Amino acid sequence: MFPTPAGYRGEGVFDNFWKLIERWKITFIITVPTAISALMQRPVNADVSSVKTSFSGSAPLPLELFKRFEAATGVKIVEGYGLTEATCLVSVNPVDGEKKVGSVGIRFPYTDVKILKTVGGDVVDCAVDEVGEICIASPGVWAGNTYTEEDKNRDLYHYGKYLRTGDLGRIDADGYMWITGRAKDLIIRGGHNIDPAEIEEALLAHKDVAFAGAIGQPDAHAGELPCAYVELVAGATVTGAELVEHCRVHVHERAAQPKHVEVLAELPKTAVGKVFKPDLRKRAITRVYNAALEEAKLNAQVIEVVDDKKRGLVARVRRTGVVHDEEVGHVLGAFTRPWEWAA
Repeated sequence: MFPTPAGYRGEGVFDNFWKLIERWKITFIITVPTAISALMQRPVNADVSSVKTSFSGSAPLPLELFKRFEAATGVKIVEGYGLTEATCLVSVNPVDGEKKVGSVGIRFPYTDVKILKTVGGDVVDCAVDEVGEICIASPGVWAGNTYTEEDKNRDLYHYGKYLRTGDLGRIDADGYMWITGRAKDLIIRGGHNIDPAEIEEALLAHKDVAFAGAIGQPDAHAGELPCAYVELVAGATVTGAELVEHCRVHVHERAAQPKHVEVLAELPKTAVGKVFKPDLRKRAITRVYNAALEEAKLNAQVIEVVDDKKRGLVARVRRTGVVHDEEVGHVLGAFTRPWEWAA
């Protein structure tokens, strides 16, 4: 089920989701954990007996959410994994066989999945349950110029055939694959590689939190510090400061404890309901850079953060009074993300 042209972002989708299923006798639902969480905040107020299977992807599904969905709808969720570059699906939990909640199941027929890492410049296979990059060869993968932008095709394949997905994961002794993170989503704090999932899971364990997205915010000393943005369940009043304290108890790695948690009316999401982290990164850069400019008492402020194809996220700065280029450069040059004067 794809409810509107805008996906789950369409107006009234969540409030009318179960009635849409009843009206159109939907048999198969494709969703993501964030959307499931939103749906479980609403009563199942329609006949959904036509649904045979619900597929969840994009992120690990908490066991409690799996149980709540099954109890409310009578439908079991199968988790799976896929990506456009591999012509969609790569693996899935068996519809009728053993499901390992939180895993993305077993590979499809004719699909070869390797978990690879680089050691001393050489690419090697990871051991059972060892985390590495998920690499895929299948009839749906064409080992050529996958992207129209040539820069993105560089080092895209291992051994000339295995597509490097950029996703981190492991394969257990039973052949089930587990996604553990996204290489580019890792928060790099000094010498610590922090998986944002650890922070997000801790925040989602709080009864007032509906959605959470953890990212790295710029820091002049550590490169990045973990921060998070949350969307609350209806009627909740918990504050960002209270959630920071919550994380100090429930995020066990000290380096991963977020320094800033901000409550938003609504988190930015993709068409399928997944938290859209690039927008959160732009928000964090704007907040941190403007705080640094204000602390230095400079007449300048970030008015937007844009995505440059060559430089990545770039902060655009506007003068609010008399200020010298070198003064702003001294302050913002301490951060890794570039800046430029707005036109």
